[in-house]
Amino acid sequence: MSCTRMGMSDLPDEILLCILRYVPVCDLLLNVANVCHKLHTLCHDKTLLTNVNLSEEYQTEDLLFRRVLKQLANHVQSLSLNGCYWLSGSTLDHLARCRGVTDLDVMGCRLTPLRLSRLLSSLSLLKSLAFDVTADFNSLLLSSEAVDTLSRLSELRQTLFTPSYGVVPCCSQLRKLMLQFDIPDVTREGVGVCCQLMVGQSSVPHYQQLEEFTARLAPGEVNQTLLLLYLAVFSVHVPKRLRVFIVSIPGPNPAHWPAAPSLAQSLGQHGDLVALQLPRSWLDSLSLKRALEGNSPRHLSFSRCPALWPQVFRSLLEGGVRDGTQLISLNLSGINHVPYSECRSVEDQLVAGTMRQLAVGCSNINHLNLMHTHYHHENSPGLDGESHLCASLAKLRHLCSLTLPACALSDGLNMNHISTHNTPPSPLFQGLKKVPRVGIRNYKPDIESSLSGDSTSGLALLLAGCPFLETFELIGPGFASLLPRLEPCSRASVEPRGMCAWARGVGDAHIAALEALPRLHRLTLAGLPGVLRGTGLVQMARHCRDLRVLSLANLGSLKIMNYTPTLLDMLKHCTQLQELRLEQPYLNANTSFFEALSCCSRLQRVCLISRSGTFDPSAVETFMERCCHVIMCHIFMGGTLVACRTLEKVLLDRFSGGRSALSVVIYPLQHEDLPSVIRDIPLTLLDRITLFQSHVAQPPHLSPL
Repeated sequence: MSCTRMGMSDLPDEILLCILRYVPVCDLLLNVANVCHKLHTLCHDKTLLTNVNLSEEYQTEDLLFRRVLKQLANHVQSLSLNGCYWLSGSTLDHLARCRGVTDLDVMGCRLTPLRLSRLLSSLSLLKSLAFDVTADFNSLLLSSEAVDTLSRLSELRQTLFTPSYGVVPCCSQLRKLMLQFDIPDVTREGVGVCCQLMVGQSSVPHYQQLEEFTARLAPGEVNQTLLLLYLAVFSVHVPKRLRVFIVSIPGPNPAHWPAAPSLAQSLGQHGDLVALQLPRSWLDSLSLKRALEGNSPRHLSFSRCPALWPQVFRSLLEGGVRDGTQLISLNLSGINHVPYSECRSVEDQLVAGTMRQLAVGCSNINHLNLMHTHYHHENSPGLDGESHLCASLAKLRHLCSLTLPACALSDGLNMNHISTHNTPPSPLFQGLKKVPRVGIRNYKPDIESSLSGDSTSGLALLLAGCPFLETFELIGPGFASLLPRLEPCSRASVEPRGMCAWARGVGDAHIAALEALPRLHRLTLAGLPGVLRGTGLVQMARHCRDLRVLSLANLGSLKIMNYTPTLLDMLKHCTQLQELRLEQPYLNANTSFFEALSCCSRLQRVCLISRSGTFDPSAVETFMERCCHVIMCHIFMGGTLVACRTLEKVLLDRFSGGRSALSVVIYPLQHEDLPSVIRDIPLTLLDRITLFQSHVAQPPHLSPL
């Protein structure tokens, strides 16, 4: 073997096919296939071209897309163009060539009703469809052939931008219906939107064979009203095969639905419930008990349902469910949320012992969300590390994604630290106080919690027990993004920043401890006042070399950005980073910042949000020139509208020619027209990075891309 020279072409076909699966389809067909005859044959193997996802082929323009579609026409069966907002309508017409397609996703594409009709008429084998219902949609424009295709659909996903049933009335054999409601209450012209014209229509949808129903709502009364119209038939008849029912409504006061208890009871009768999520006002403890009893669900979400907290754990831990090991995803975000006080009772906190029982009974949980909850560990001499919440969570060996409140990582209050800072200094020493030197940041070791060797012992147990974590979110109890969207917590119910003393003790040392997660791909750190210098960011980035998505928001002081030097150092180590969301008051996005950001050579999407921040236009332009893969640059800071619009135009004029998918939005954060500007951003980019939201333990049909 040492004397034999082997090339890639000498490998067996089976191994080469495994390698080629990691190559994007456009590269596969347009580049790799042209290397040699053998690779040409392998690149057209049906195992590589049957299921194709073109959603993130940002660098591919219309002409290249048409060439790819031409080669896929005789092979592809499942095709996703989700979020391909840059493709022209004429390019989408070429989808009609793929007559063997059974699953098609064209959400976010420029698809008019007439184009949709022609497309459906050509794809007679279609079984699954995902598309947008826009303001110009009219079901009367669908041809008879298109309606015939819709009548055979078993799966439909609609994003509604206008009050409409879409194509649901045409789909008589639906088994899966997934809806996303994104209708504003007021049009751009200031006219209120209503759903009254839909009431009493003869085309009210019926779900005779429905097995799965999911609905995700953006904030607004119109969206809730429209949802109730879709659910009207459930008040009369609940489909016998229904096993997935997920409704996600943001805000503190979801519209009431009287039929919810009877629906819950019906779901529990057949013993095959797979997923359940209902708004907190729709369900009581008795109904929940009936829904879960005798079932083995895989996905459960009880976000912002404090009244259900005791029943949830009784059902999961005391035999209410048939087999807890089937549970994969559990969302308990805000389940113990009550108005905050320093004397929060034990009943209002997570209990380590209870979570330990949960980890034993539901040992196969992959995704767990505990955001907007509280855990206050008492660091008593008689208690060992096993009594910590993190030690309980460490027993979830299969955990892949986790969201925690900041206080869950604290090992207990440092009473000396609290007394030192709560006691006013003696007037005798006021005159002896040393004047700080201008330009040099003062660093006081006695307030740096990261110097305590035992301060991260609980977190260390968690990281050692869950080595497969790929997504980790740590969110402080007082955090509220300036650009919220689907957050289950409204601004009115957010606790004052810094009120939780346990959360204040989580800082640089805890971030540095994340270096123990070599598989970490997605990291969110938000609302952590205990971060002083950000030194943990550098240590984490040096070891988490495969970090791809990073979201940092309101770390440390909100009066000054005190971790800028370490942030710049960290970015130089993030060579695999593809997405960055940075939200921080007084962010100075100057030349040094964008030079460090340019080290992230694979960066595709960047969003900067700063209430009183500044940016250097020439530095932004240089950054865009160096990072040729960036297709999204969203900056919401200070500055004049003229300056923002000027830079936006310069970037679009200079770079959009070579980047068809380029999305540039630069706008003053305090401007009154900002909501309408955000409305024009493609939804796939909004949900993915621009607007802050948790991505953990969302049911699969509701998760952002």
